[in-house]
Amino acid sequence: MTEGGSVEMTNWIQAIEIFATVTGIAYVVLEILQKNAMWVLGILTGIACAVSFGVQHVWASMGLNLYYVAMSVVGLVQWRKASEQVGEGEIHLQAIPKQVAVWSAVLMVVGSVVLIQVLRLTGDAAPVLDGTASVLSVIGTWWLAQSYLQQWLLWIVADVLSTALCISTGQYWMAALYTMYTASAVYGYFHWRRNGKFVQA
Repeated sequence: MTEGGSVEMTNWIQAIEIFATVTGIAYVVLEILQKNAMWVLGILTGIACAVSFGVQHVWASMGLNLYYVAMSVVGLVQWRKASEQVGEGEIHLQAIPKQVAVWSAVLMVVGSVVLIQVLRLTGDAAPVLDGTASVLSVIGTWWLAQSYLQQWLLWIVADVLSTALCISTGQYWMAALYTMYTASAVYGYFHWRRNGKFVQA
């Protein structure tokens, strides 16, 4: 690739990262407020992040963001159904079943170990951070779609790991986004715990 082409590619990737940062900020604000429009932004942000991570050869995070796109559809359907059981503007919560918590814990441990090994074989730029953050995020997204309060705790850990991942691969706009996600997850946990109303599954 020529020097001009390299600069053009760098500018293009940076523009995608900035777009993902802007839509990601709007996404997390809507997540805290539990607005269904969040899932629409989730599709846009997921596509942008997948492209950015793909260019950096961070494969698990790329695949994770494509998973976010699919889960945005599931989440939108789930949240619309749950929001019918609470008043306008209220946050709906579901109690996490014991078996879900147990299976999630098993998946966290086994999934992380397996994915890290697979990523090492594929030449991933940061297999431990990428694999662990990705498994936590897969579970966290499922929990988010189900409106489990504890999803915020998973996101705090996953976002800290993702911030470190982005710094280690030179994706500084994305690192800023994940830093903001971390702070928002802390706030979101207390906001949902204080204002949430439990509904039937």
